[in-house]
Amino acid sequence: MPTYFDTIAMNFANVEVGPDGIETVQFLQAAEALSNMFTLFNSTAFSVVQSDINGNIKKLRERYDATGEKSRTIEMLVVNEQGEKNRTATQGLLWLNRGLRFTYVGLKHSYDHADSALSESFNISYGETLRAHHSFITRGVFSVAVRAVPHRASLLKSLGEPEDRVLQQLDEWLNALGQLTQRIDKFFETSDYAKGF
Repeated sequence: MPTYFDTIAMNFANVEVGPDGIETVQFLQAAEALSNMFTLFNSTAFSVVQSDINGNIKKLRERYDATGEKSRTIEMLVVNEQGEKNRTATQGLLWLNRGLRFTYVGLKHSYDHADSALSESFNISYGETLRAHHSFITRGVFSVAVRAVPHRASLLKSLGEPEDRVLQQLDEWLNALGQLTQRIDKFFETSDYAKGF
């Protein structure tokens, strides 16, 4: 029986990273697959994150469609947009990466701590990734959402069977996602092109 990871169009583990950076189209396809994963959880807890991720993917895709080869990689896309008044795609990448990082930290904590509740894993993740960037009202929304996440066993079952295969694929996917989000974080921290965000 195919697992979620067998059926997605692009896995983070297969996103190409070359001398010029992270391949834009592949990265966006993998991010879309992550967003679609939330629907498997049968929970409205992640609807805010899912909507945010989808909105930011749209901003990046529109920029890519408008500029093509100049935005072949995520880094080139940001460089290409630097001199413009409205840097919608750059801001979209920043927030997309924050949403991806939130998901990564939550699922990684759950993967590493099988005895912890999934809600605890995502509560820890929220504190580490998004909380500092949210208003008091948004923090309240997330607090309620995180408490409503499904149990870890339900999450794993929704990703397919057998569980040992799902866990192996999840580990590979998480490692790749973690490396990509770290690379983007570093780009924002060290690049003059990403200053001001």
